[in-house]
Amino acid sequence: MSHRRHPRKAGDTNPEKSQMKVRQRTDTGSLVRPGQSAARIHGTIAHDLGVAIVSGQYKPGEVLPTEIEFSERLKVSRSAYREAVRTLAAKGMVESRPKTGTRVTEQPRWNLLDPDVLAWFFEAEPSPALVNGLFELRLIVEPAAAALAAERRDTQQLTRMREALMRMERHTVTTAEGRDADREFHAIILEATRNPPLICLASTIGAGVHWTTIYKARKDELPRDPMPEHWRVFDAIAAGGPDDARAAMETLVRAALKDTSRALKRPAPAGQKRRSTPA
Repeated sequence: MSHRRHPRKAGDTNPEKSQMKVRQRTDTGSLVRPGQSAARIHGTIAHDLGVAIVSGQYKPGEVLPTEIEFSERLKVSRSAYREAVRTLAAKGMVESRPKTGTRVTEQPRWNLLDPDVLAWFFEAEPSPALVNGLFELRLIVEPAAAALAAERRDTQQLTRMREALMRMERHTVTTAEGRDADREFHAIILEATRNPPLICLASTIGAGVHWTTIYKARKDELPRDPMPEHWRVFDAIAAGGPDDARAAMETLVRAALKDTSRALKRPAPAGQKRRSTPA
């Protein structure tokens, strides 16, 4: 099946190094901006506490500040702090008990498939164990999904896959537009499996693709053009070849893992510290 490719724009080769910045520990000063809505405020608090927890600044078993202490320190309402704690509790990261307060839970209880939790890990320096585990998940899911997609995709899904790749090629993965297109391509493949449990993994797989790409850009580890591997996956799915689609997707994921493993070996950028806690 033919597809039209677009050349890259000049100047698209510089990574967006400033895409993600590590926030300071939440209890050292307010990061809540004046005029934020209640939802935005408790979302900001949940984000900053989440980053502090996954970075090891708050360790499992450690008690978080009380809502009175926290709200007075950061000049936010107690209800906003309570909502943030509920958000973290829903992700398995904290538990609140009468008289003992809110404690950080052990990491096996955290929902590592939650896109927010994955994003928080990649705010700073993710551990090799987390990155390898994420790619193991992708290697289990995505090649099989590509094989199913080759058998079950429809014309509209093929068109959307092709358009996503054309946008990805035009903008490159060094831009937000290119990364969004990359994530969309992988999501459409899962959609084309027509398998509801697999489709539910789209947000997790998409978050993994998105944040590992940003991480590699932050480490200046984007030397390879990923488009040939992506087009080979598309061509195999379009041709209706499940074995070829499986093999092409495995090659794509393994190449991304190799790039990310190189990035992990590079020193963290100034101001970032590798976590000492296991992931």
